[in-house]
This record gives sequence, C-alpha cells and structure tokens, in this order.
Amino acid sequence: MSKIIGIDISKQTFDVSFLKKDKWEHKVFKNVPKGFQSFKKLIEKNDWIVMEASGPYYVQLATYLNTFNFNICVLNPLIIRRYSQTRLYRAKTDKKDARTIAEYGAQYDLKKWSPDSKASTEIKQLYTALELLKKQIHQTKRQLASFEVTGLLNNSLKKELKQVELLLQRRIDKFEKQIEKIGNLAYKETIARLKTIPGVGIKTAIMMCVITDNFTKFESHKQLIAFVGFSPRLYQSGTSVRGKGHICKMGKSQIRKLLYLCSWSAKRVNKACIEMYQRLESKGKPERVIKIALANKLIKQIFSIAKNKQNYHENFKNLYVIN
Repeated sequence: MSKIIGIDISKQTFDVSFLKKDKWEHKVFKNVPKGFQSFKKLIEKNDWIVMEASGPYYVQLATYLNTFNFNICVLNPLIIRRYSQTRLYRAKTDKKDARTIAEYGAQYDLKKWSPDSKASTEIKQLYTALELLKKQIHQTKRQLASFEVTGLLNNSLKKELKQVELLLQRRIDKFEKQIEKIGNLAYKETIARLKTIPGVGIKTAIMMCVITDNFTKFESHKQLIAFVGFSPRLYQSGTSVRGKGHICKMGKSQIRKLLYLCSWSAKRVNKACIEMYQRLESKGKPERVIKIALANKLIKQIFSIAKNKQNYHENFKNLYVIN
C-alpha cells in the first residue's frame, strides 16, 4: 500500500514523517547526498513525497528523487501554514511540521513536481543577482548624493564611490547580456513571437518564458495571472464590511514590475490595451487600477500567443481563446 511521506527540510537536515500500520513514523536525515540515499530506502514505487519550497534547501533532494521518477509534490509554504491554522495546531517543531505536511498530502490532490530546465534555473539565479546589484548601485548613488549635499565631501571618497558605481553598472550590463544570451538560445522562437506583441520587450518575454518554463507549467491564463500575483482579492462580509479591493501579491514581484512597465507602453501602442485604457479612464478608474487591468490583458495575450504558436495580430479576435 502506498504512503504519503511528509518532509520538513532545512539547510542541514530534513525530517520525515509517514503513517505505518496506523502509527506515525519519524526519522531525520542529513541534507546531503548520503542522507538522500538513506532516505531513498524508505520509499516504495507508488509513494508520494510531499515537501515545502523552503528557499533553496528542497531543490537538491527533490532533484535527486526525481531522477528515480518518484512522485514528488512541492508546496508553497503558505499552504501548509494555512492548513496548520485550520487544524488549530499550536506546536511548531520540525517533527510536527513533517507530520502536518503528510496529513495535508493525504487529504488533497497532489500535483507532481518537475525540475526547472537548466536555462530557467540559470536565468533565475542571474536575475536574482541582478536585482541585488541594482539595489547596491541605488544605495551607492543615494549615499553619494547625501554626502554632496553637505558640501564637505572629500574628493578622494567621491572618486572611490564613483568607481564603485561604475563597477556595479558594468556587472549589471554583463548579467543582462548573459540573461539575454541564455534566453535567446533556450526560448528563441517563443521570445520572437512574444516580442510581436506591442508593449512587450525582450526582458519581459524572457522572464515569462522562465517562470512558465516555456509555457509548459500552466494550463490557462488565469493560473498564470494568479501565479504572477495579479488576481483580484475582494474584502467584504455581510452588509457592513466593504473593504477596498486589491490584487493578491502572493506571486512574483520581479515579473510584476516588468509587466507594470509594459502596461504603460501598451496603452499607447497595443490596440486592445488602448481600447481598455480609454474605457476604464472614461469610467473614472484610478491609474493604478487601469495599470493592473492592462497588465492582465498583456498576460492573456502573452499566454495565448505562446500556446497558439502564432505572432500577434490585432484583428484576429479568436487568437486569444484557449480551450
């Protein structure tokens, strides 16, 4: 009989919990290849291994198990946190968390995990490093500006800070070129199609390919919108509570930033976005709301173009319908 194995993983170890003859078993393994091999001995063919996406710590174990074609499910940690709250669990230990994950896996349908492609992983890492460099160069510029305001900035220090700024900018340029090179090699045809959409540039095209693994991870544009974090969230109850609606920002902030920028370009050059902007503006909608609506429109177009494997054509109305 198959079993559900819950795993709570950290940098050095991972706790394993599963039911065996109506009794909970608990084991701890080191988060290293030898530990993976020892854990593998517990797994039977039809078992499900369920774990959280705990930073980067789960990746090596999940990738190792995937090479043996085991059933692996990787969950958003928020799902387990909310599940634990509904069960009114108060204890918070690695052992308890592993059991909670196993309990969740036994009650809900699980989706099999598959690792990102090599290109996707490389671009994600480069993009994360790129974001850090941009923060550093922003901080350096602000520091330099604050020193200059005093009128007491030492010329030697000013020169050093300018050199730091120049070095950071060179690193940024280098990483952006690497991202573009890897993206064009891995997703050349898809990127070329996405760039035919007015308002969508190469950076957005590459990142959309990366987060969807070339549009293989999502079955509908609604799933993609939710993943990015543009799904609307309503706040109301009964007749008295009418909170302000807003988007659910549980997705990817990096791609949201790119889509925000694209939406503002699209309102001037993309026919469907121009019409939407004019319609919403005439209704008195705030700019922020319009920007989100345009970003959602772009996601629909991007998803449809990629799935249909056709270039953008503003007069082809059925192009954006995905069954």
